[in-house]
Amino acid sequence: MTVTLAFVCVQNAGRSQMATAFAEREVAARGLADDVEILTGGTRPADHVHPEVVETMRDVGIDLGDREPRDVTVEEIQRADYVITMGCSADDVCPAGWAGESRDWDLTDPDGESPEAVAEIRDDIEARVAALFDELAQ
Repeated sequence: MTVTLAFVCVQNAGRSQMATAFAEREVAARGLADDVEILTGGTRPADHVHPEVVETMRDVGIDLGDREPRDVTVEEIQRADYVITMGCSADDVCPAGWAGESRDWDLTDPDGESPEAVAEIRDDIEARVAALFDELAQ
């Protein structure tokens, strides 16, 4: 059975992009390509991933330079087993009748933050993603 994880934020330009990249790394490292589907999107996507996010992720060997924020659809959310929002309200993300689990990680928006602050947010997201995968493995 495939588990679908959705990392959702308003702009899909920072936190959700970092979470998606770390989740993709976990899938590869744990050999879960056939077991976990990852999707990401925003309710009002930005034009590009925040430059400070691209730079901070590059520091840990992950290139987000070619990623583009995208809309998340109601259909994608409805088929997700877990919808993880990044500190923005899930009210407009999780439709009525959706049976999955919704979690809000309540993370600071990295847009315009200092490199040190963005690195702290990145490291927090990395730890949360690893913990989520540990939980799913049980």
